[in-house]
Amino acid sequence: MKRCTGILIALFFVLAGVTSASAQSLSELRKKKQKTAEEIKYTNQLLEETSKHAQTSLNRLALLNRQIKLRAQLIGEINGEIAYLDSSISDNAYVVHSLTSDLKKIRDNYAQMIRYARRNADANSKLLFLLSAEDFNQAYKRFLYLRQYADYRKKQVEAIVAVKNILDSKLADLEKRRKEKEEMLEQKRDESKQIRQQKSQQNQYYANLQKKRRDLKKKLEQQRKVEQRLQNEIERIIAEEAKKSAAKKQKGFSLTPAEKELSDDFGKNMGRFPWPVDRGLITEEFGEHPHPVLKRVMVRNNGIDITTSAGEKARAIFRGTVSRVVAIPGGNMAIIIRHGNYLTVYSNLSDVFVRVGQKVETKQEIGKIYTDPGDNKTVLKFQLWHENKKQNPEDWIVKK
Repeated sequence: MKRCTGILIALFFVLAGVTSASAQSLSELRKKKQKTAEEIKYTNQLLEETSKHAQTSLNRLALLNRQIKLRAQLIGEINGEIAYLDSSISDNAYVVHSLTSDLKKIRDNYAQMIRYARRNADANSKLLFLLSAEDFNQAYKRFLYLRQYADYRKKQVEAIVAVKNILDSKLADLEKRRKEKEEMLEQKRDESKQIRQQKSQQNQYYANLQKKRRDLKKKLEQQRKVEQRLQNEIERIIAEEAKKSAAKKQKGFSLTPAEKELSDDFGKNMGRFPWPVDRGLITEEFGEHPHPVLKRVMVRNNGIDITTSAGEKARAIFRGTVSRVVAIPGGNMAIIIRHGNYLTVYSNLSDVFVRVGQKVETKQEIGKIYTDPGDNKTVLKFQLWHENKKQNPEDWIVKK
């Protein structure tokens, strides 16, 4: 009996530990999957907004590329959950087998004990067993034996009930995991089908844009001029600060104690800043990369492009002071905010809510993002500089 009880207790604690760890990891996997699914849903919303215009655009292609990437990521997360469920199913099946075997042994022992008890069920036989003792000590020992035997029978019944309850629980969990796995496999099949359809649409978009190479080159040249105008404004700020520093024989930006404290606070928050929009998707990354359609053409982005919904507002990622409000021909409005020796730049705005010299707070709305009536896209162009060095904004804002 002690051996069976020990096995039962050991199994219980092992299972409890495994189940707890599995539940925690499975919960994390499902949170990631839910997050990706929500981003796919939001990308669909943005695609629907741009699809109101018949023309294929680079922004629609970028959104579709993002959608395909997200679906591939979701399939990877589904595969992770399926692998977890497979492991859980295997563990539960092993436990069910072990518990079934233990339950059979306990029941067999109990049945053997019952058969023996029935053969000696006469109360007189127990009394005779006690009275036939050679002396009082032997009679007392026989009395203790009979009492321990009765307790043993009771504990055998309790062990059978306990193992049966755990077994029923594990069988139910096993069935639940198998159903969950079937649901995951069905979801994976659906996402794979969606990817195939969207890749076909991607090829169609690409073919349509190939026919517009001349227009794309023209737009690219216009965008480069806009970027250069914005960079000139940033360089003016840097030159002004360099002049102040030279007069004081200092390196870098000339900072007051308050500005120095602001710079330090800004630097400490790397990777924790809020996004410059309430919700959006990065559709063009920082740095130099091949043009999505034009062959042998490289494009350089001094920041990141964030596609969002029509009517969205740009917001400051940290407290600071508005240094410039610039009207850029062909590029709408731009705002440059200074945070000590850091600069954040928000461009492609149709309206601004701040003025030069105004202090702003974290997440304060500073302007409305322009929505292009041509293809219904709403894109904020966001840059971040540390004195005269361009930074990758994705390294500074929170990961989504």
